[in-house]
Amino acid sequence: MAVLTVPLLAMAFGAKPSTGLMLPVLCFADVLGVSYYRRQAEWKYIVRLLPMAIAGFFLALWVDHLIPATAFKHLMGACLALVLVVMLWGQWKGKENILINKWWYGPLFGLLGGFTTMIGNAAGPVMAIYLLSTRMPKLAFVGTNAWFFLCVNFLKLPFQLFAWHNINLTTLALDACAIPFVLIGAFLGIRLVKLLPERAFRLFTTTVTIISVLVMLLV
Repeated sequence: MAVLTVPLLAMAFGAKPSTGLMLPVLCFADVLGVSYYRRQAEWKYIVRLLPMAIAGFFLALWVDHLIPATAFKHLMGACLALVLVVMLWGQWKGKENILINKWWYGPLFGLLGGFTTMIGNAAGPVMAIYLLSTRMPKLAFVGTNAWFFLCVNFLKLPFQLFAWHNINLTTLALDACAIPFVLIGAFLGIRLVKLLPERAFRLFTTTVTIISVLVMLLV
């Protein structure tokens, strides 16, 4: 559900400031997620994504002053929409995504994930599309997602602190107010995953991802 909060925070605080405000909250949520789903991850997918995700950090720093934030958002939305259409077409035809076994598919999503998470904490849809395309079971999906973002978000902290200077005592004080709600959200999320069958889980995740892509394209 975090993919829906990103554009709201960006509208309220601005794109770059919102990344520093939200990052400590995400790190705390990642710790909770990994502590519960720590044995569920498919590490082969994380290994494919993580090196290029780090490269995406540096790409974001390089192009930060070259392209307006609105152009970033629309470019990300267009790329995600294209990949999402390919994935949905394969599901409708009852076929696996023919691109998943290409050597460049995982690294491309890693680069896009690192870039989008650095620019606006917007890698949720990227990761969702990639993991949906692998057709892994829901617990493996959640566990892999949790471990990937734990690694990525903690690696981002030095960049946000020392390159963009958008984490400070004021943002941390605001983040502290969010901790009780993160705990409630974690409890509700665990319950939801348990209650939803595999097909309903995929449908829920796909629907939220489509909404987030549309937000990036249209808002």
